[in-house]
Amino acid sequence: MERNIFDEDHEMFRDAARSFYQNEVQPHADRWHEQGIVDREAFLKAGEQGLLLMWADEKYGGAGVHDFRYEQILIEEIAKHGDPGFFMTLHSRLVGPYIGELGTDEQKQRWLPKCVSGEHVLAVAITEPGAGSDVSGIRTKAEDKGDHYLLNGSKTFISNGILADLIVVVARTDTSRHGLSLFVVERGMEGFERGKNLKKMGMKSQDTAELFFNNVKVPKENLLGEHNRGFYQLMHFLAEERLLGGCQYLANAEAAFDATMEYTQQRKAFGQTIADFQNTRFKLADMRTEMDVAQAFIDRCVLEHNAGRLSAEDAAKAKLFCSELEARVTDQCVQLHGGNGYMDEYPVSRMYTNARISRIYAGSSEIMREIIARSLGLDPRKKNKAA
Repeated sequence: MERNIFDEDHEMFRDAARSFYQNEVQPHADRWHEQGIVDREAFLKAGEQGLLLMWADEKYGGAGVHDFRYEQILIEEIAKHGDPGFFMTLHSRLVGPYIGELGTDEQKQRWLPKCVSGEHVLAVAITEPGAGSDVSGIRTKAEDKGDHYLLNGSKTFISNGILADLIVVVARTDTSRHGLSLFVVERGMEGFERGKNLKKMGMKSQDTAELFFNNVKVPKENLLGEHNRGFYQLMHFLAEERLLGGCQYLANAEAAFDATMEYTQQRKAFGQTIADFQNTRFKLADMRTEMDVAQAFIDRCVLEHNAGRLSAEDAAKAKLFCSELEARVTDQCVQLHGGNGYMDEYPVSRMYTNARISRIYAGSSEIMREIIARSLGLDPRKKNKAA
């Protein structure tokens, strides 16, 4: 289906993004996969091309472009021509806005220029060994010591955890359920240590680490946003995070589909190509239909987000449907590749294992269903209170 949400400027940007990924990312993908981390230089090169924190004001080195469609294009092109383990989007649109929207003028001047240039890599640390989707379970504490906070605790599964220079850390500052605050921990702070680069099922090139905070003295000027408002600040950014996920999962499904289309038209069995079998044609037809339907919804969500109207439940729908779709598509694509689909040298093999995390991070499919159900008025908590 023809998409009509992009104009000529967007398409010119798409060409430039594709060229960047083909020249600066794709040639290194296999090496990054083996070493378990991307080169820091990749962020610097992306910064040189103006691809990081494009929304940042010009006085911080950014382009001042808030149109989400440009980030959507980056997500679509890296899925097809780059390496999904290069977490530019996490840096630019998931973590960067915490500083951009919650930071003081002094904080933005101090941190944003090097984030835009790629000199500083960003990460956000929420998940703990005993707390995932339920942030009320966070145990990492930050005690007010007058001129600084004393931070103690640990985080796990932190994307960009090895590379990160600035980490937005969620810590408990009050005993109440939502008594959380956000702090920026900087590389080199005494008492801040990183664990090993964790081995994962997929996303091999994306560094994921444990982080440890042992009496880390965090200056008062590194408190991000209001004290004890961290829970509500996190909620504010969730809609965009889940839309980013929806765009990414659908783009990954498209990349797997394209690779499978090409493979099935070349590979032969019983005197004909795999694509000539009715089962193959029907499977491809089903996948194409589902992806087109998903794309129409995602594009509408993007326009709603640009207009400031994207609801939490619609973002949850985008995240839920596209992550589940990615799983179905990559599974079918491996099947249509036959034994070759199980071999790591074929892109679809990596796409399949990469896809498994999509239904877990940024809120699991179960959490998304809960959010959507509550928007329908199906909330057992309210029913119990009424009783």
